[in-house]
Amino acid sequence: MRCRSRSEDSRQRDDPFERGLALIRAGEFFAAHEELEDAWRPAEAAERDFLQGLVHVAVAWYQAGRGNRVGCERQLEKAGRRLAPYAPAHRGVDVDALLRQLETAAETVNRGSLELAPPSL
Repeated sequence: MRCRSRSEDSRQRDDPFERGLALIRAGEFFAAHEELEDAWRPAEAAERDFLQGLVHVAVAWYQAGRGNRVGCERQLEKAGRRLAPYAPAHRGVDVDALLRQLETAAETVNRGSLELAPPSL
C-alpha cells in the first residue's frame, strides 16, 4: 500500500477532478458527478469531453443503484462515446481499461442485471 504525500492530499482537496475520481472509487456516485461537473464547467475545450465522459460514468453507476436500467444504459453509451478519443490514457486515467469496464457493464445491463462491478479508476 502506497502512502500519499501531503502535496497529493492537498491537491485532491483542492481539485474537483481528483475529488470526483476519489468519490467514484469510494462508490459515492452522485457526489462524484457533482465534483466532476465542477471540474467540467471551467475546463478548456480539449478537456471537456473527457470530463463529461467521467460525469456519465458516475451517473451510469448512480442510475444502476437506483434501479434505472434505461438511464444506466444511456449513460454508459454516452460515457464510452465521450471517453474513446482519450484512449489509451489521459490525466492518469487508464481510458482503455475504463472503456472495457463500460462494455462489460453494458453487457451486464443488457442481460437484465444492474449489479455492476464498480469502475476502477
